[in-house]
Amino acid sequence: MNWLYSLFSEHSAMQAVIVVSLISAIGLALGKIRIAGISLGVTFVFFIGIMAGHIGITVDPQMLNYAESFGLIVFVYALGLQVGPGFFGLFRKGGITLNALALGVVFIGTIMTVIFHLTCGISLPDMVGILCGATTNTPALGAAQQTLKQMGLPSNSPALSCAVTYPLGVLGVILAIFATRKIFTRASDIPEQEKDKKKPVYIAEFQVNNPGIIGKSIREAASLSQKKFVISRLWRDGKVSIPTSEKKLEAKDRLLVITSEKDVDALTVLFGEHENKDWNKEDIDWNAIDSQLISQRIVVTRPEINGKRLSSLRLRNHYGINISRVYRSGVQLLATPDLILQMGDRLTVIGEAAAIQNVEKVLGNAVKSLNEPNLISVFIGIVLGLALGAIPFSIPGISTPVKLGIAGGPIVIGILIGSFGPRLHMITYTTRSANLMLRALGLSMYLACLGLDAGQHFFETVIRPEGLIWILLGFAITFIPVIIVALIALRITKLDFGSVAGMMCGSMANPMALNYANDTIPGDNPAVSYATVYPLCMFLRVIIAQVILMFCI
Repeated sequence: MNWLYSLFSEHSAMQAVIVVSLISAIGLALGKIRIAGISLGVTFVFFIGIMAGHIGITVDPQMLNYAESFGLIVFVYALGLQVGPGFFGLFRKGGITLNALALGVVFIGTIMTVIFHLTCGISLPDMVGILCGATTNTPALGAAQQTLKQMGLPSNSPALSCAVTYPLGVLGVILAIFATRKIFTRASDIPEQEKDKKKPVYIAEFQVNNPGIIGKSIREAASLSQKKFVISRLWRDGKVSIPTSEKKLEAKDRLLVITSEKDVDALTVLFGEHENKDWNKEDIDWNAIDSQLISQRIVVTRPEINGKRLSSLRLRNHYGINISRVYRSGVQLLATPDLILQMGDRLTVIGEAAAIQNVEKVLGNAVKSLNEPNLISVFIGIVLGLALGAIPFSIPGISTPVKLGIAGGPIVIGILIGSFGPRLHMITYTTRSANLMLRALGLSMYLACLGLDAGQHFFETVIRPEGLIWILLGFAITFIPVIIVALIALRITKLDFGSVAGMMCGSMANPMALNYANDTIPGDNPAVSYATVYPLCMFLRVIIAQVILMFCI
């Protein structure tokens, strides 16, 4: 059995792969366990790595450094690629408020970190690790370690302080959400539409008998209402047609309208009469409703369509078809003219068979091309990201040039390629499952190696007095900023509690807390708010971790 012992103990490439794989597998399995509705997920890999390091399991230092670096690079690049398409759109109206509040959380935590370093006598690398653990931000930790290596300083101390403070970093945001709801939230802070959990898309049938719109075109009738809707079919004298914007409405016309459920009453006033038939059943055969028209889903696969407004394609006027709904990442969207299309969107198209075939050529509908991984753009992006990360930037007041490093460079390039790649004719689309696979694989490798490195001195640090101080300071950095900003968001900016909770989770890069918010707060506002602030906060924390070390050491 000596071969089995040597397989786990003697340093080699095979031994490194086996150890990292076992740590990742055990950690991911334990991460599925939920206690009081909370799970640590992939973060459990970190703690299994710490346990392995504590009991004396080691890996060749060069192999460990390679696996840790490569895992971090893959993770942050895939993360940037995912958030890239919507990153710059987050700064529009609505997103500006949420991002401004989230930046408040980031900067308050950063200021507290510097103050604690100056007043408590904790070294700055340890304090930056505490900040990374308190904000559950492993990419920032990777950036801090790379910065310390560039400066010729030991890079393992931030990992140790991060490991000590990470668990309360997860729980601290959950406790802050709970405290905010119990102490500061009023009944009016949870809007009715959040409680109703109505479907975002609702199908209704109306009969035109409002004299005010009879004889008017659909465009003119739509301008009389502020509600958004799409007319997918028009029945007149027993015949069905695709209603163009210039089509005149007549008395007794029957309209099949796609809208939101809360707007049905307002549209009843506009058109005249709401038919009682339920068009929202799952088992409706749309192609059997009328023989002249068919309904088909077409997938956007042509890169040049990515980022274009639906109205700019003029599909209804050119081909006589109608687009009633758009499916994106499992969510139904109303096909309004100002909707910006993205690669992978699934459009429900209604029209004659020949017209739909022409629309297929415009949109692509090459589903197979979406399933094939676009590895060329991934590898090119990684190379460009590392090249960007190696560029030194001189900042006044800092003797050593600042570099984005292997954490900052790839995430910046990932965001840029995800956002602007299609305009350069780069096929950057990856399925959600493929992106999640890349991120999970990279993060698991990184956390396993990080835990192995930190595990040798973890428990002796926890039981020392400074270990308890680290934990207390980390909890303060987690809890205090989100409570302060949550109160501002509720009382000054008048945001609803669901959006505030999502902002709290996103600003701290805490998906575990988001799961808690989604389970306890009705509606999808927490998830939407989280997605709005997460990219910018993640990017800034990676940069801030480096800048603090550069400025203050």
